[in-house]
Amino acid sequence: MFDKPLEFIAPHHCCGCDKIGTLLCDNCKFNIVSEQNFVCIACHKPTSGSWLCKTCKTDYDRAWVVNERNGVLQRLIGLFKFERARSAYRYLGDLLLEVLPELPVETVIVPVPTTSSRIRERGYDHMLLIAKYIAKSRGIDVRQLLSRKTDSKQRQMSAVDRKRQAKNAFCVSGDIDPEKTYLIIDDVITTGSTIKYAAKCLKKAGAKNIWVAVIARQTLN
Repeated sequence: MFDKPLEFIAPHHCCGCDKIGTLLCDNCKFNIVSEQNFVCIACHKPTSGSWLCKTCKTDYDRAWVVNERNGVLQRLIGLFKFERARSAYRYLGDLLLEVLPELPVETVIVPVPTTSSRIRERGYDHMLLIAKYIAKSRGIDVRQLLSRKTDSKQRQMSAVDRKRQAKNAFCVSGDIDPEKTYLIIDDVITTGSTIKYAAKCLKKAGAKNIWVAVIARQTLN
């Protein structure tokens, strides 16, 4: 709500080149989406031009990732999630729009739900903002079909703990139409557990066509 006035008082600087007036200039955006190193988000093995290999069996059929979480993209995500730069949702949404193909008109965007404690800290649901932005841009629906059963945070968790927490994290809160395509979107994929169990939850509720789109991929140290 305060983004516009603040942009006049303290103008944004590009996360890449420091250009005044934007959080991400067109040149830096192009660099992010044009320099991808493809790996399968399920098994983490390198692939040829795809984010899902042909051998992994998952509950989702297609996947897209903007890029690795480092450099400019890492700074932009950090501002959005941890420094209350609410307007960053437009830039992150645009990055996802750049990598997504044309979507069926019956596609429903399903944001991975944010924990209530994080929403209180930021003052907004960061993934719902991006989901609505993409849905409006493509003329498709967005529904909060997934709810969290716990308020646990995954940040700084080990891979084992992330998988254990994600396994029972979600439930479906709405009707599923098996004829529609459900596009799950999230900001960061690390072990893949969140996406895995979010998709499994939708599948169990009756969804047949599930796709995934993620802004950034990162690996645990």
